[in-house]
Amino acid sequence: MVNIITDVKSLEIETLKNLKSSKALNTLRAYKADYKDFSLFCIKNGFQPMPSQPKIITLYLTYLSKTCKFSTLKRRLASISVIHKLSGHYIDVKHPMITENLMGIKRVLGTHQKAKKPILINELKLIINAIDKDKNEINKLKNRSLILLGFSGGFRRSELVAINYEDIDFVTEGVKVFVKRSKTDQSGEGMTKGIPYFSNSQYCPVISLKKWIDKSQIKSGKIFNISDKSVALIIKKYTSLAGLDSNKYSGHSLRSGFATSTAELGAEERSIMAMTGHKTTQMVRRYIQEANLFKNNALNKIKI
Repeated sequence: MVNIITDVKSLEIETLKNLKSSKALNTLRAYKADYKDFSLFCIKNGFQPMPSQPKIITLYLTYLSKTCKFSTLKRRLASISVIHKLSGHYIDVKHPMITENLMGIKRVLGTHQKAKKPILINELKLIINAIDKDKNEINKLKNRSLILLGFSGGFRRSELVAINYEDIDFVTEGVKVFVKRSKTDQSGEGMTKGIPYFSNSQYCPVISLKKWIDKSQIKSGKIFNISDKSVALIIKKYTSLAGLDSNKYSGHSLRSGFATSTAELGAEERSIMAMTGHKTTQMVRRYIQEANLFKNNALNKIKI
């Protein structure tokens, strides 16, 4: 009997390890940060945060709805659920009290999110032109390579900063970049992105990447050696220097810019998804819809 109890305990410990391993480190950190906010709310109001109850979570969501977007509420709810599971507790996030409250909040707030602007072709050129004015040759080559590669590969920030020298293969057509793991590929199967040479060498990601690697003399490890937050800061810096409103752009603007620009130029949905790694069409169709906002506008038929 003692052996059975010991085995069950070891299985529980191993199961919790598996649960933790199923999530990327950045994702786990985000869950913990969200749960910390919930925990502080509970402590401040005399509630028990772990294990919690549907009523307490409902009150927390109502409290958040005063200052947060609806998408934030859903993310916090998911975080509370995951942290409970990792701690060996279960919370019914589908409890009627929670779901009905969310429906009510949704009616009041709406779900429209004002997304950051995509970096389109014209903006990309302005940004590269601004980078080229940098007198520091190392910074110039690194940042122009980062921006051009990020755009042309439709990379997430986390994917971009994780690229190693060993993941790059220059070929006759351009460059192949192997992405070991991404947000939608937590099992680490990986995917290869093919980036061709551009006709205009000034804005060619392949030529720019070659120059950066030659100048930096990188032979192994990370090719940029920066954090994903640094990508956003670099974009903010150079959009501002390019005369754009930096508040309207973020680290995601390169990825959304690729999807929107290629959709605007007639790229097929599956071709865009093959590069971005999206598993569902929902987000890609949003980019296509944005690209076609004026292109397929019914008002174009009016001649005044």
